[in-house]
Amino acid sequence: MGFLWMVSLAALLVAVAAWAHSRRTARQLAEVTQMYWALKFEHGELKAKVDPAEPPAPPAKASFVPLSSLKKS
Repeated sequence: MGFLWMVSLAALLVAVAAWAHSRRTARQLAEVTQMYWALKFEHGELKAKVDPAEPPAPPAKASFVPLSSLKKS
């Protein structure tokens, strides 16, 4: 009977340790996620400062090509 109590106590200790580890890991994940988004935002701001504004492309000229000028070879 004492052996069963020791096994139960060991299982309880392992479960508490696993629960504490999962809480710590979840906290670290939240911190890393927050740091990722802050870095992504800062990168976007710095990229906008460094990249010069590109001039708009000139509008494409629409030209008429008569079908008679496209002769088959």
